[in-house]
Amino acid sequence: MKHFLLPMLGTLCAIPAFADDLVTQQSLGTALAVDLAQDAVAACAADNYNVAAAVTDRSGVLLALVRAENAGAHAANAATAKAFTSASSRNPTSGMAQTVQENPGAAGLEDIPGFLVLAGGVPVKVGEATIGAIGVGGAPGGNLDEACAQAALEKHAARLQ
Repeated sequence: MKHFLLPMLGTLCAIPAFADDLVTQQSLGTALAVDLAQDAVAACAADNYNVAAAVTDRSGVLLALVRAENAGAHAANAATAKAFTSASSRNPTSGMAQTVQENPGAAGLEDIPGFLVLAGGVPVKVGEATIGAIGVGGAPGGNLDEACAQAALEKHAARLQ
């Protein structure tokens, strides 16, 4: 009996060590991602811009993509890349673009596979935690893409508490 209990006790004592190996993180859900993408496209449509909006989870994996019928062929890929860039860097892509312009040492950001260092990608946050990102592409300027992303985030601010 003693030989049977010793391995069991060792296993029970090891459980707290496993807990240190696990990480709990919040990530954006699909339902909110779809709503954000639709509302970003709608915000741009209100200003007569035909865009696409992509929303990713915290890791940059695509959750939702909405493209206005008359958006350019490039818009969906640009939106997806901006969302990925923002999610993986945890920063707005407009700030990254400015850094690249002002700091030649940061030019290498543009060489990271999958990155698109143009304004229009915005992290989705709950408090300080980045839980996803939204990227918009197709308006006649990245600042306009970003404004549409921000409008969608503001519309759903209560869901991001």
